[in-house]
Amino acid sequence: MTALSIKIKIADRMYPMKVASANEAAVRKASKLLEERISSYKKKLRIQDQQDLLAMVAFDCLVESLQIRSTEATAAAAYLEKVALWSRTIEKAMQC
Repeated sequence: MTALSIKIKIADRMYPMKVASANEAAVRKASKLLEERISSYKKKLRIQDQQDLLAMVAFDCLVESLQIRSTEATAAAAYLEKVALWSRTIEKAMQC
């Protein structure tokens, strides 16, 4: 694993980072998306304070993450129920 030294921009500040070369594209994409969200909040809510902007974006990201986790958990439960149903159906068919 090769570590790359890169710089990413967050809220008008540059941050040096070392990332695995396999993760570089994802890190740069995350940086770009973060900047877009900050810019969006700045325009929509007319917030100028960088700390307030970062707090709002962090909160938004956490809400989004929780919603995704909930959706995934619901889907996983539904899949497990289907597998259990198929298993019961196969067991019944094998008993005949």
